[in-house]
Amino acid sequence: MTHLRLEGLTRRFPGAAHPAVDGVSLQLPKGALLALLGPSGCGKTTTLRMIAGLEVPDGGRVLVAGQDVTALPPHRRNMGVVFQSYALFPHMTAAANVAFGLEMRGIGRAERRARVDEALALVGLSDLALRKPRQLSGGQQQRVALARALAIRPDLLLLDEPLSALDAKLREGVRDEIRALQQRVGATTVFVTHDQTEALAMADLVAVMNEGRVEQLGAPEEVFERPATRFVATFVGRAARLPGKVEGPGVVRCGEVALRFSPSPVHGGGPGWGDAAGTTVELFIRPHHIRPLVEGQPADNVLDAQVLRRTFTGDVVALECATPAGTLLAELHGGTRGASAAVGSRLRLGFAAQDVRVFPA
Repeated sequence: MTHLRLEGLTRRFPGAAHPAVDGVSLQLPKGALLALLGPSGCGKTTTLRMIAGLEVPDGGRVLVAGQDVTALPPHRRNMGVVFQSYALFPHMTAAANVAFGLEMRGIGRAERRARVDEALALVGLSDLALRKPRQLSGGQQQRVALARALAIRPDLLLLDEPLSALDAKLREGVRDEIRALQQRVGATTVFVTHDQTEALAMADLVAVMNEGRVEQLGAPEEVFERPATRFVATFVGRAARLPGKVEGPGVVRCGEVALRFSPSPVHGGGPGWGDAAGTTVELFIRPHHIRPLVEGQPADNVLDAQVLRRTFTGDVVALECATPAGTLLAELHGGTRGASAAVGSRLRLGFAAQDVRVFPA
């Protein structure tokens, strides 16, 4: 069942050459987590603020559970918001911060106390209820902000880059906590981030935004493995990129060799993208799809390669290789064939046609 629906949401700021948000439409099922993912300035935070009622759209509608809330002020939307800065009151205890939104809603003292206790227990901070923000770590402050948003039992939970102030190791732990908590309480959630790892790890659906528009909306695996546009292919994950020209159906010439791809509706170019012979294109392959081959082992695409650079990152070895088609990056798990290849050594690399995405240059 659709819980959140955006219809043609648009926002223009005075003096700007282009809209900050340009006709965004999407649907989010009840209980799902949507990540709005994109670079700075792509419109993701402005979209979130329009959902919350903190920005007034110039066009379009916001519907929650079938109700048009576009004209409602923020305090009448029953949405819990966790800001990037957490926005905790420094002079209040954790419990008082959590209780603040309940007081503003006129919730009675007994129920207010019960909801505060429940919310702090949900985020694992019952023992720290009487501490003030300065006595809490960054991760604990983040959880207080989350508890405050959950205590009002919101129709929608909105998170605006809530992990950006945390160090890398803490971010990973808190990220997993938020996802587990969101699934436990079943809160329909919109999560803004520029970090693709966070989006892919946490979301049920990812909306990749660029220049105010949604370029692709889909499950994390779909967005990663089957990017719909050239921008999505470059922004989400790493990819080997080769310039070329179409020679015929499913064939692109890159450098000295012809490479095969699967010209199907799920292929990156999509139907009607102009795959006529002579079309200048760019070919994309995720590094984990490129594999060293033993002598005589078949593959749709086979290239002789020489290792230019080897990078060890623990569980993955990245090999940057020169090939007749151009430079390719292969990522291999330690202990697999080719992972120990030294700089200067020669390999045969292979990859499947179905793993190739091609977009007009």
